[in-house]
Amino acid sequence: MGTPRNVLFIMCDQLRADHLSCYGHPYLHTPNIDALAKRGVRFERAFVQSGVCGPSRMSYYTGRYVSSHGATWNRVPLSINEITLGEYLRGRQMDLALAGKTHVVPDKKGMERLGLDGDSEIAALLREGCFSLVDRYDGHHAEPHGGYANYLRRHGYDSNDPWTDFVIGAIDENGMQVSGWNMRNVHLPARVAKEHSETAYTTSQAIDFISSRGEMPWVLHLSYVKPHWPYMAPAPYHNMYSLEQCLPVKRTKQELERQHPVLAAYRQQEECANFMRDEVVQKVRPAYQGLIKQLDDELGRLWEALEQSGRWDDTLIVFTADHGDYLGDHWLGEKEQFYDTIQRVPYLVYDPSADANGTRGLSMSHFVEAIDTVPTILDGLGIDIPSHRIEGRSLLALTRNNGMLPESGWRDAVFSELDYSFREARRTLGRHPGECKAWMVRTDDWKYVHWQGLPAQLFDLKNDPDEFHDLGTDASHEAVRAAMRERLLGWFSSLKRRTTISYDEVERATNRHKQAGVFFGVW
Repeated sequence: MGTPRNVLFIMCDQLRADHLSCYGHPYLHTPNIDALAKRGVRFERAFVQSGVCGPSRMSYYTGRYVSSHGATWNRVPLSINEITLGEYLRGRQMDLALAGKTHVVPDKKGMERLGLDGDSEIAALLREGCFSLVDRYDGHHAEPHGGYANYLRRHGYDSNDPWTDFVIGAIDENGMQVSGWNMRNVHLPARVAKEHSETAYTTSQAIDFISSRGEMPWVLHLSYVKPHWPYMAPAPYHNMYSLEQCLPVKRTKQELERQHPVLAAYRQQEECANFMRDEVVQKVRPAYQGLIKQLDDELGRLWEALEQSGRWDDTLIVFTADHGDYLGDHWLGEKEQFYDTIQRVPYLVYDPSADANGTRGLSMSHFVEAIDTVPTILDGLGIDIPSHRIEGRSLLALTRNNGMLPESGWRDAVFSELDYSFREARRTLGRHPGECKAWMVRTDDWKYVHWQGLPAQLFDLKNDPDEFHDLGTDASHEAVRAAMRERLLGWFSSLKRRTTISYDEVERATNRHKQAGVFFGVW
């Protein structure tokens, strides 16, 4: 055991925290993820900064809230002015390698403005968010000319579009080829063998990369596309679980009686309208669990590779997800909104340092946010954290302190955001794209959501932990709403928007006008 030389940052897409056995699932056993938790620390209350892939990941990659980095939706590029983990590492002559998905969208207009729209090395890096590609694979649509498609063809999947035909394709009971885009088919095995599936392919890319580095230090973002839709699993994972082995759907009829306007509009969208039906839930939930079981099995293969190469001794590992998946909870499908089902994610940290020996195997209830990932990695590698820009905190302050609070204390609230401008719900509500934002503050006891131009939401988490009863318009809770609104305003006013100059530079420049030859106000 020693000082971290390497970093393995693992992210799963749309993985619910309650769907791992180390987080309490009674039937879905994930022994390899559990083993990581036993080696390190399991954070019980980790929350993302957005329930949408793109903005959530940009917070993971920058260490900044969505209101600070500005990439509020999947189609919104991260500004070229934002600095990502990869750029921080390059300042120390290290590359941030990628195997899998990022959702990074290049800021083409910003690059053109600065004359960086060519084929230079810096332009190529900026287009990928400063990731050095082992293989980028987003897995949400056909990529017929990508590395995975070519890999499939080399293994006998003869098709112009092997992802559509084999990875999310199946053969039904009548011998007809059907698509996993249709959730009615996800009980069928995908036409791709498990060893050639997306999860296995991405794991192999990571193992090959680590092997190729030998004793040279490395930082790898291993980013799985599963268990995100399409919910097609290869055999034997497609029918490994029965409906009785799935968690019960968390929803009540009362939630439909006095709906918040945005939620009512969302429930009219196709994915939510379908997941409100029992037959859809019954088809999808077992397949979703199968995809998670395959993830765990593949991580076992990765753990073995780390063992054989001796990398457990010098590799910091962070395991998490970009958000959860409703699967019918709260009469919703997909993600977004502010329920814990989506906002709370698994978060495990394994620190090889002897300073972390006192916390191995512990479960910590401290509030953790996605923005803590960048400062945790920088701290682990001994790189200074730019505190004038980074809005998260290093979790090593907890893992290396026997779980005791640092002298400066710890946060007592978490924050998240949503921009639903791109969703059909906006048109249903008749709202302009500039008036579709919402912000959440969650404490131990309360969750408050401020909606632009619409009623607030409030949940009493102590007496209503499942968030079934919205008190956003309840007259008896106006004082609570006012206090939470003030708390949200205090957070919003503290965001770090002055990013071009450090605190030390501000300190050195304070009250220096006379040294610069400026003598205003002198009598």
